[in-house]
Amino acid sequence: MAETAASRTASVSRKTNETSVSVSVNIDGSGKSTISTGVGFFDHMLEQLSRHSLIDMEIDTKGDLHVDDHHAVEDTGIAIGQAIAKALGDRRGITRYASIDLAMDETMTKAAVDLSGRPFLVWDVSFSAPKIGTFDTELVREFFQALAQNAGITLHILNHYGANNHHIAETCFKAVARALRTATEIDPRQAGRVPSTKGTLA
Repeated sequence: MAETAASRTASVSRKTNETSVSVSVNIDGSGKSTISTGVGFFDHMLEQLSRHSLIDMEIDTKGDLHVDDHHAVEDTGIAIGQAIAKALGDRRGITRYASIDLAMDETMTKAAVDLSGRPFLVWDVSFSAPKIGTFDTELVREFFQALAQNAGITLHILNHYGANNHHIAETCFKAVARALRTATEIDPRQAGRVPSTKGTLA
């Protein structure tokens, strides 16, 4: 039998000397989120990830922001990835694959995902400045690397073009969100099967 919406939820807590992160997700949600990481731009991006994937997310991160934002961003990505993997379980009945070219004003970015259980990130995105406000642009890649590694996702992100760095970052989050929305959906034609000839996505 296919996974039900009620079963596709998970919570993860992660505590180190650098951060304390709590994450709860509902794969079959409506895109509601309560997010606090202490990093304003990152909160905005995570809100986009939740809203456009329709994955409900509760995220509370306390990190060593007096050092920089790196640990908070990376460890939040780790915890979200772990929570998504836990919520998906054996991934029985899911669509598994999805890709989208997402436009935002002058920018277009492609995201393609395979919820394979095999983590891999291909990142072909460049920023023309080291910061968006006070946020280090290199942390966008760090977040998606942590997410893919811990969720067991093969994730390709390609920015086709764009001039505004905020838009480039935002299309990355929105494109990944929309791809996740499709890939995590239950496929009624799968009849509860694991979508692999191997019989497992573990």
